Amino acid sequence: MKMKPLLVRGVFLLLFVACSKNDVAVSPEVNSVVNIKIIEDELLGIVNTHRESLGYAPLQYSAVAYQYASTHNDYMISQGNLSHDNFSSRASDISSETDAEVVAENVAKDYIDAEAAFHGWLQSADHRKTMEGNFTHTAVSVKKDEQGTIFYTQLFYR
Repeated sequence: MKMKPLLVRGVFLLLFVACSKNDVAVSPEVNSVVNIKIIEDELLGIVNTHRESLGYAPLQYSAVAYQYASTHNDYMISQGNLSHDNFSSRASDISSETDAEVVAENVAKDYIDAEAAFHGWLQSADHRKTMEGNFTHTAVSVKKDEQGTIFYTQLFYR
């Protein structure tokens, strides 16, 4: 996995590659997709518990990040695959709306629950670095397409 630094409107951004158990292409109808709130809440809790166990401050929930994470999940579902497409635009918009200096994201799919997604990210050096990074805010969106594939987008910023 590679990190790609990007410069957008004077803000240093980190882009991390995606994490997936497998690469299954699907063609869902996005209009019927809703967030799976119970998994979102559980994943936020797991990430913050992990951070606190390492002596890091817990991340604060961000409604702005949630909006962009949810929209990105809709996009990935419409495309049928995992991606960081349009990350620069998302990061720039989040930065403009929150005065964030750094924005990063983790994406995943095909994990059955929050614990599995967390452990998938934890086993990846780049995803782990993001979860344990110097960030103050986060939000995670979790959506299931019509075929049952679950997509995850977690955005981080400070």
